[in-house]
Amino acid sequence: MENTINEQTTRQVMTPEQFLEQYQGHRRLTRRVIEAFPEKEFFNYSIGGMRPFAEMTKELFAIAVPGLTEIVSGKTVEFDEHRDYGSTKADFLKKWDQDTEEINKLWSQISIERFQEEIKLFGQYEGTVLSSIQYFVDNEIHHRAQGYVYLRALDIEPPFFYDRS
Repeated sequence: MENTINEQTTRQVMTPEQFLEQYQGHRRLTRRVIEAFPEKEFFNYSIGGMRPFAEMTKELFAIAVPGLTEIVSGKTVEFDEHRDYGSTKADFLKKWDQDTEEINKLWSQISIERFQEEIKLFGQYEGTVLSSIQYFVDNEIHHRAQGYVYLRALDIEPPFFYDRS
């Protein structure tokens, strides 16, 4: 039985470090989408009842670092996407960069064994550590795609979706 456990932890599609690089690649791309918005439209532009991109970004802020903090600490945190992150796009970009560094610090505290651990994130979302983090990435991609629609509607060429450098 011991070999099976060791094989399960060593046989994997990607390492935690590779997954973090994928995640941070998505974050680099989303940052460029934020940068592409004109200041006013970042906070006010909306199509079809969707939220402005600044509001979507607040949701991303409410998930990434708080979620990883909860995973690392085991202490339930409240999901709060209505915090004030400033009134300028520069404020949001500064917060984005701070969160990027914090994600790296928190990530280093998650052992490979923890990724399959069952958790209840924000006291309400059940899954594994891995499925929770995958949701963080999926949710970011979803909102970034909405940002692409906004940018195209504003006649602004968005960054190439595949360029995560």
